[in-house]
Amino acid sequence: MKEAAVKRIAAHVADKSMIAPGIYSMVLSCEIGSRALPGQFVLVYPRDGSHLLGRPICIADADDDSIRIVFRAAGSGTKDIAETGIGDRLFVEGPLGRGYPVSDEITGGRSIVLLGGGIGAPSLLFLAKSLRRQDPGADILAVLGYRDSSMKHFLYEDIKDTGADALIATDDGSEGIGGNVIDALKTTDRRADVIYACGPMPMLSAVKKYAKETGAKAYISLEEHMACGVGVCLGCVVKTLKKDGHSMVNNARICTEGPVFDAEDVDI
Repeated sequence: MKEAAVKRIAAHVADKSMIAPGIYSMVLSCEIGSRALPGQFVLVYPRDGSHLLGRPICIADADDDSIRIVFRAAGSGTKDIAETGIGDRLFVEGPLGRGYPVSDEITGGRSIVLLGGGIGAPSLLFLAKSLRRQDPGADILAVLGYRDSSMKHFLYEDIKDTGADALIATDDGSEGIGGNVIDALKTTDRRADVIYACGPMPMLSAVKKYAKETGAKAYISLEEHMACGVGVCLGCVVKTLKKDGHSMVNNARICTEGPVFDAEDVDI
């Protein structure tokens, strides 16, 4: 795995749009993209100097000279970032964290299912592109879950454009299949050999249970509030089933040992 370079650099906003209510897509011109892996994130620093900490935002896509981020403008920090205009400068740090394991040994010849709940969908776009580059004939199904049709099934078309099959699930049934992503998956005849998932903790707990019941291998990206984002503050930990070799406790830092974990290794 590539080593994360923890270095704050300047990036310029090359493109920006609001793709659903409160959900923004930005393309940032910077060299981080050349080192990014699917599932990793960056710290984006608000322009308002009163915000000392960067906001962790997953990398939705990357190439040699840019990254794409998709995020919800929820608090004052992310709202400040969302107000940045095309051509403006932001400071970013990354790529950070452990991403999704992607290798022919894991996915070769197997049925792959991507499960994204809400703002968990962005990291799956980068993953779908990476899987497709690795194996142009890969069998990939993406199931994206949204609160309702007002969320405009953001990133659904982008993921379909990778060549993956895709389904929409909505909590209220106003679009696609009514229910959660596992409910939608169960309406198909697709066997899931390998599952990659990102979303709220209750969804990931259900994914872990489903994988155990069906014999699938599952890798889950945990959404968690972070402070430093580089493993110093211990503000984002998850209980693990194995003791950490350094601290000798059953905890792991989501920002460094994660955000992606083997579902079998975490107690959620």
